[in-house]
Amino acid sequence: MRLHLVDGTYELFRSHFSPRPGRTSPDGQDVKATVGVLSALIALLADEDEQVSHLAVAFDNPIESWRNERFPAYKSSAGVDPELLAQFDLVERACRALGVVVWSMDEYEADDALATAAARWRDDVDQVRILTPDKDLGQAVTGQQVVQIDRMRQREFDEDGVVERLGVRPASVPDYLALVGDTADGIPGLEGFGAKSTASLLQRYTTLEAIPRNGQWEVAIRGGARLQETLRDQFADALVYRELAILATDVDLDEDLDDLRWVGAPRSQYLAMCDELGVTTLRDQPTAWT
Repeated sequence: MRLHLVDGTYELFRSHFSPRPGRTSPDGQDVKATVGVLSALIALLADEDEQVSHLAVAFDNPIESWRNERFPAYKSSAGVDPELLAQFDLVERACRALGVVVWSMDEYEADDALATAAARWRDDVDQVRILTPDKDLGQAVTGQQVVQIDRMRQREFDEDGVVERLGVRPASVPDYLALVGDTADGIPGLEGFGAKSTASLLQRYTTLEAIPRNGQWEVAIRGGARLQETLRDQFADALVYRELAILATDVDLDEDLDDLRWVGAPRSQYLAMCDELGVTTLRDQPTAWT
């Protein structure tokens, strides 16, 4: 049995900016992103290779979280297309109409919910599959027990895959992002720390605290003296950036694992949602009904 955990916010943004034609509902609302997410979930449920039985999708709603209070420059809704923001509640209703469990995050982020679910139920299933390409979810990967899936690029990352992708093991991913930065989340990182130099340091030292801020490093890094000075001067900032990058594994999720079993779409609710969105092609697409 597999547990599939979907990054709904990623899917929502991906659908909104996809090259597919725009779509409006009968009342004139832009619903392209919502229809895209709904279509993606239906395709996932019908994918025989994925063998979906237990499923949940998490959304940031709103985009802001506790991390914005800790670091005001963290990602926010500023500059986000209002037509996309207007679909945040709608897409959650659409997913529930398909019969899928939805975690709507406000204080925490969707990624925190996904990391929590992976940690909570990884020993109860054959494999947890986290569907998102976001680098920060690499920290939730465990051997081949918890893996990360990039469906768009058809790539799967187990623990060795995370190392191949980032150059560090999952436990060091937050430290890696603290130094390199994560533009998607508004984490600036430290100037001069690139992917290769950071990976080399963390392969040897594992954590920020273990990297010597005085004396010679045991790994050869181009411009090492300058980078060491930067780390020494901005170490407090780096610790904040790592705090932002660490995903919570204790988010309050109300469901038990059995609650995540997908038994089908509630027919009347789902068809009403199709009418609200103004889509006819998806009306008969669910593979099971309740």
